[in-house]
Amino acid sequence: MMPLLTTLTALGAALRERLHELRDEPERGSLSVEQVIITVALIGIAVALVAVIANAVTSRSNSIQ
Repeated sequence: MMPLLTTLTALGAALRERLHELRDEPERGSLSVEQVIITVALIGIAVALVAVIANAVTSRSNSIQ
C-alpha cells in the first residue's frame, strides 16, 4: 500500500508543477492556434480552386464531344 501512496503523491506533485508552469505562460499555444486558422483558410481556398478548375475542365470536355 505504501508504494502506491508514494507513486500517487509523486504523480500529484508532478501534475501540480506542470499546471503552475502552464498558468505562468498564458500566451503559450496562441501561435499554433493562429497557424491552424491560417491552414484551414488555405485549405478552403485550395478546395474552392480545385472545384472551379474541375468545373471548367468538365464543361470544356463536354463542349468538345
